[in-house]
Amino acid sequence: MRTYRDEGIVVGGHKLGEADRIIVILSRNHGLVRAVAKGIRRTKSRFGSRLEPFMLIDFQCHVGRNLDIVTQVELIDPFARAIAADYDAYSAASVMAETATRLTEAEPRTRTQYLLLVSAVRSLCNREHPPRLSLDAYLLRAMAVAGWAPSLMDCAQCGESGPHRAFSPALGGAVCSACRPQGTALPTTETIIHLAALLSGDWNRAEATAEHNSAEASRLVMMYVQWHLERHVKSFSILENA
Repeated sequence: MRTYRDEGIVVGGHKLGEADRIIVILSRNHGLVRAVAKGIRRTKSRFGSRLEPFMLIDFQCHVGRNLDIVTQVELIDPFARAIAADYDAYSAASVMAETATRLTEAEPRTRTQYLLLVSAVRSLCNREHPPRLSLDAYLLRAMAVAGWAPSLMDCAQCGESGPHRAFSPALGGAVCSACRPQGTALPTTETIIHLAALLSGDWNRAEATAEHNSAEASRLVMMYVQWHLERHVKSFSILENA
């Protein structure tokens, strides 16, 4: 019987039959794992809450014909408990989990994305930064790791030194007036500088940004992510309704 063991963070799942559930785990060494947790929806399940979203786990799976089967789970860090207690943190973590899933579903090597997600969710749990700032920083870095790092100072098209006001997701970030397509967003310079601070981890500058610039930056990040993923991130609707 072929089995494997790894650590990972639960990023989703859905019901299967009357008592089972398909669990989606972003793992350190085995990419994005989709596996069946048998009987998990019964009250006497031996796995129980250990496979709830945002739990950091050590798990073992048996390799199945179509789907692997979870055979053992040990809890490393119960992120879900702190996340569920704060709606803003839950909203941010939901977007993080969905984005991580989209970025890794076709990638065999996901260790860097895994470590980035774990770090971001742990930061949410520890209340290190405001949840929306943590989310925007995570999204920018996750896109960069995936090969879509936005240009936030020099023009994404011609390379002219910035900062520049125009921001085009399709062209790769900030663009100069000569390269700016018609209808491109025109955020303030402060907003672009805020995005650069989030991407680089300059939290002192990021947290000092005015609220309206921070909100404008969040909208740009949302546009950028959805453009490059070429699909709607459903969990963004949680943020819009918050």
